[in-house]
Amino acid sequence: MDNLSAEHRTFPPSEAFAAAANVRAEGYDRAAADPEAFWAEQARRLTWATPFSTVLDWSDAPHARWFADGTLNVAVNCVDRHVESGHGDQVAIHWEGEPGDSRDLTYADLLREVSKAANALTSLGLQAGDRVAIYLPMIPEAIVSMLACARLGLAHSVIFGGFSAEALRTRIADASARVVITSDGQYRRGTPAPLKAAVDEAVAAADSPVEHVVVVRRTGTEVAWSDKDVWWHELVDQQSEQHTPEAFPAEQPLFILYTSGTTGKPKGILHTSGGYLTQASWTHHAVFDHKPDTDVYWCTADIGWVTGHSYIVYGPLANRVTQVVYEGTPNTPHEGRHWEIIDKYGVTIYYTAPTLIRTFMKWGADIPAKYDLSSLRVLGSVGEPINPEAWMWYREVIGKNHCPIVDTWWQTETGAIMIAPLPGVTAAKPGSAMRPLPGISATIVNDDGVPVGHGQGGYLVVDQPWPSMLRTIWGDDERFRDTYWARFAAQGYYFAGDGAKYDDDGALWLLGRVDDVMNVSGHRISTTEVESALVSHPAVAEAAVVGASDPMTGQGIVAFVILRASATGGDGADGEALIKELRGHVAKEIGPIARPRQIMVVPELPKTRSGKIMRRLLRDVAENRDLGDVTTLQDSSVMNLISSGLSAGSAD
Repeated sequence: MDNLSAEHRTFPPSEAFAAAANVRAEGYDRAAADPEAFWAEQARRLTWATPFSTVLDWSDAPHARWFADGTLNVAVNCVDRHVESGHGDQVAIHWEGEPGDSRDLTYADLLREVSKAANALTSLGLQAGDRVAIYLPMIPEAIVSMLACARLGLAHSVIFGGFSAEALRTRIADASARVVITSDGQYRRGTPAPLKAAVDEAVAAADSPVEHVVVVRRTGTEVAWSDKDVWWHELVDQQSEQHTPEAFPAEQPLFILYTSGTTGKPKGILHTSGGYLTQASWTHHAVFDHKPDTDVYWCTADIGWVTGHSYIVYGPLANRVTQVVYEGTPNTPHEGRHWEIIDKYGVTIYYTAPTLIRTFMKWGADIPAKYDLSSLRVLGSVGEPINPEAWMWYREVIGKNHCPIVDTWWQTETGAIMIAPLPGVTAAKPGSAMRPLPGISATIVNDDGVPVGHGQGGYLVVDQPWPSMLRTIWGDDERFRDTYWARFAAQGYYFAGDGAKYDDDGALWLLGRVDDVMNVSGHRISTTEVESALVSHPAVAEAAVVGASDPMTGQGIVAFVILRASATGGDGADGEALIKELRGHVAKEIGPIARPRQIMVVPELPKTRSGKIMRRLLRDVAENRDLGDVTTLQDSSVMNLISSGLSAGSAD
């Protein structure tokens, strides 16, 4: 992969931050010298009912067993032990509803609610090893439900509240879930939206495995009712607040989380308990420098995605976090909602997605300027590579030039953060995830599996097992082997489809999915680099780039850009001048080979409800193909706008 752009700015931590950091530079050497001893040390941060004596069993590779002879209860580690150690009055969750309602739950409150929910699930006949589907908005009952499942040894499958009835049905059927937990509705952009209706449709078939549907009353929306249905408040509130937890083996299934697959059939990623909790907890402690007695943490993800599992529920709560959980959208009722919440609760650690940072850029720096953000001390980024200019905006406008930024790379499959700066150690570069964390061995290789050198790019692989790794694809172990282990089977490397490069200093840069690499006149160019070049122009807030078939060059670069609120020149002659300027800007930043064939100014980009840009749809538009089903998009009408306007784009 051609290494076309360079970044030389670096931002080391302040001396004061480094002096008080949770993890120091020596952690890398210690972990490299004896990775198993390092992970055993991190596992002992948890409370074990039966201490483990073996750390890793890799004899049945690619199936790992971590701490396999130890037993623990995940919910005890996230709740009970904090109450028992005298922290029952500490706020665990500052919950903020979209309409403005709010609730604070202390660890003692959380223990009572989880115990009642566990008793309720037991009363429905569930036993350890059963599966429960959770289809809820970002309300406290969602977290309580997950922890109640973990407490009972039930594997939960959280399904994002924006998914359709059919997506819900296929996931419930694949996991053979006996119970679904949902709500009457959810608030989206100020309006109650139905939720239970999708569940009703999903469980209507005679062969549905679902025996009970537990319904949380959230919006007061009227809902249809069947003999499977029971209100959460009627079932849970009558239960005892006492529940004696049971310890389970470290390899007890904790959750199944479905992620999209190239075949169209979702992959049920299976994570187990001891190894997953070890890495989720330690990485939250290390990467965010979390101090349980003073920090207020906020991860803006949804629990329907792995970020919500690892960095809202399990990792943070295991570390006795005080955190903000927000139900709604970032522009309801106004575009300053996130900054208002940070100001209200004194948030110190803020973890969000590059797509949202670029949206904030588009809205303008004058909005966060109205709020007191001085409590912030660490900023994080997750979900996709972050453009250097978005990184700089985040640092300057939100962090006021004093907050380390931790740009994290990991996946549903890895379970926890794998590559990221350590905020008290790393001199970070804007846009780079920098290097693997202590205890993680990842490298970049060429087509033959040979590691590449500085200044070169290729495939990102993990060459040693790690505690929070996926154990299999639920019900389809052959697909697990084929998807993640077949490409570099001879070397035994894990590969999940991302490209990366080292810069001349050896810092690691993620380049997105290898499917998103364009081949222009024999040059393999990453869409991420061209997008970053476009976003570095002061007029551009966000960009998406695709390669479209071209008879001359193999592929031509087609770019779709959203302008900042302060920019002018989207229409007419001014628009043509700006597009010409943007094409020249990319050529100057990266090289003439990367000059886009066509640039289109658009009001929005097609994004899934988790914020990921659907470049596949943009490729279809650029090559005049039928779009097919676009119902998983946050706003399906955006594709009509793009399709109708594409012919007006500029090319020469």
